[in-house]
Amino acid sequence: MENRAHALVAGIFVICMSITIALVAMWFSGDNIQRVTHLIVTKESVNGLNPQSSVHYRGVNIGKVDKIEFDPEDPQLILVHIAVNDNIKLRNSIYAKLGYQGVTGLAYIQLNDDGIGTEELTSEARIPMRRSLLDEVAVSGQDLLANVNQLVAKLHQLLNDQNQTHISQILLNLEKITKNFDGIGGHLQPVLNSFADLTTESGTLIRRLDQILIEINDVIVKTNQKEGILDSLSQSSQELAAVIPELRKVSGNIARNSNNLDRVLNQLEEHPQSLLFGRPPATPGPGEAGFLPPSGNKP
Repeated sequence: MENRAHALVAGIFVICMSITIALVAMWFSGDNIQRVTHLIVTKESVNGLNPQSSVHYRGVNIGKVDKIEFDPEDPQLILVHIAVNDNIKLRNSIYAKLGYQGVTGLAYIQLNDDGIGTEELTSEARIPMRRSLLDEVAVSGQDLLANVNQLVAKLHQLLNDQNQTHISQILLNLEKITKNFDGIGGHLQPVLNSFADLTTESGTLIRRLDQILIEINDVIVKTNQKEGILDSLSQSSQELAAVIPELRKVSGNIARNSNNLDRVLNQLEEHPQSLLFGRPPATPGPGEAGFLPPSGNKP
């Protein structure tokens, strides 16, 4: 009976000690920091992220991931529940990205802030998740591969048998054209020499034209000088304008004299004796003494 009593006591002591150790371990491992839950929403893959993964804000560990699930209302959305220390004040401009720990492939939440938010983030607000650097590289790599595939397909289409034949023909034509250019260069050389001679003659002609222009300029200057040609012509025109009225008077006198001379000649032709005996008396008219009516008119 005594041995059984000792065994019972020893068993009770071991059990109590185990419970005490478990409680002490739980107390030391327990997290007494108060946490606030937030919700991160994303449509991208969260590969490598697990519950209890750490949450970092600008590189500082501020919490952990509580739960990962799909949105019941929209299966395209993934909901990541996180718990962060309540002494961390997050603003409404915050966003999340996935970070990776070395080469293990384990992911964690990296919170960043654009610095443009002015209000504190509430627990009901949803935090958007942006693509991580690896995701951006992966997407860019896929786009690059797609573009490379399209390029290869177009090159394959371009370099088919028919196009290769055409390209070979084009190269042959280019070779012929190059040979023709060599011959054309030989024919062009005399033309270029002629152009050189023409340039020399043009220079001589231009110098002669310059001399002619200088002489013309001198003539114009002399013409415009006082008592020059233009001045003499102007004076002559003024004198001619003064003589014209006199010429008109002289011409008028000459016309009157010629009329008088015509009348005298007519009288001499009708009565030549008037040159000796003078002008005959005028024939009396009707009612004058000595008037004789014509014989053909009898009363």
